[in-house]
Amino acid sequence: MPKNKTHSGAKKRFRITGSGKVMREQAGARHLFEHKSSRRTRRLAGDLVVAPADAPKIKKMLGK
Repeated sequence: MPKNKTHSGAKKRFRITGSGKVMREQAGARHLFEHKSSRRTRRLAGDLVVAPADAPKIKKMLGK
């Protein structure tokens, strides 16, 4: 049987922790930092846990 391929877009955006949570980066932390406050850019630097409703679909795309 052929193997299933990992979704290329999902593997760039999400990661699975050791305990099985799906982590994502926050939007808005790529460019145009000049007009964003330092407080805002520090807040955007941290990763977040994906919403529980979305996690099963993302895990399926990652082949987990």
